[in-house]
Amino acid sequence: MIHARGLTRVFKLKKQRVEAVRGIDLDVEEGQLIAFLGPNGAGKSTTLRMLTTLLPPTSGTATVAGHDVARDPAAVRARIGYVGQKNGAGETFRVRDELVTQGRCYRMTRREAAARADELLDLLDLRPLAKRGPNTLSGGQRRRLDIALGLVHRPALLFLDEPSTGLDPKSRAEVWSHILRLREAYGTTLFLTTHYLEEADSMAERVVVIDNGEIIADGTAEQLKNDLAGDHVTITTATEQDAATAARIGAAVSSEIANGTTVRLRVANAAAALPEYLRALDAAGVKAVTAETTRPTLDDVFLTLTGRSLTDDDIPA
Repeated sequence: MIHARGLTRVFKLKKQRVEAVRGIDLDVEEGQLIAFLGPNGAGKSTTLRMLTTLLPPTSGTATVAGHDVARDPAAVRARIGYVGQKNGAGETFRVRDELVTQGRCYRMTRREAAARADELLDLLDLRPLAKRGPNTLSGGQRRRLDIALGLVHRPALLFLDEPSTGLDPKSRAEVWSHILRLREAYGTTLFLTTHYLEEADSMAERVVVIDNGEIIADGTAEQLKNDLAGDHVTITTATEQDAATAARIGAAVSSEIANGTTVRLRVANAAAALPEYLRALDAAGVKAVTAETTRPTLDDVFLTLTGRSLTDDDIPA
């Protein structure tokens, strides 16, 4: 569905040249759900805009849904859907009218557009809102309408740029339930950006991480967590001296003193490592007051890759 090689975008700001994307190599197969992660300014939206023909690449090639984004952008647009960060519906039409108008823009007959609008109203639970104006909808309802607008022409590939940003947890869960229902109903290939790492962790089949305009990791969430972050073992001791001893014992793997009496180890398999570590502490005369194991998160992966955390501070307002 997507095949990009050396995709680059250079911006010129007065006398400066800013490389937003430095050479992306990416292949996405039909039916996948891809989460595209990275901090603000990493190149996520620029990459999406190039793949959706909204922004011409400076160099490189990309084939999306079987057509070159530079040579045949109209054919690409006819085969993809795109839901941007901002709401796509106008303020003057009613919800159903918006969907019908979108269908007419794709050269559907009036009857075809009306039938498709009704189908999407049911699919995305918008039927009770059909006669309301978009400006009367909640944030979650508007995002569902945006997704419906992106699906009017039955695209095989749907791009979603931050589909749940700014929504409350209940609305986010509702939007995601509808996104997953789309895959079940149509087998749609979904390529999305998100700042909510738990969404990517639990929903995406594949996670691609971009930073400074380059892809720095690509795999399933579990693969990235196992290979790049590892499990964690955390213990507390009675004294700082015991913590220092515990850190030295754990130095054979990877250990740090998180604070005065807390020691954290990064290990391949926490369940197997903890009993052995506790025996080594006991032999050294160090008593662990508490001990726990934790699985890594995608934020741990990002921290390992970039040296910083992808926190809520990166979420756009």
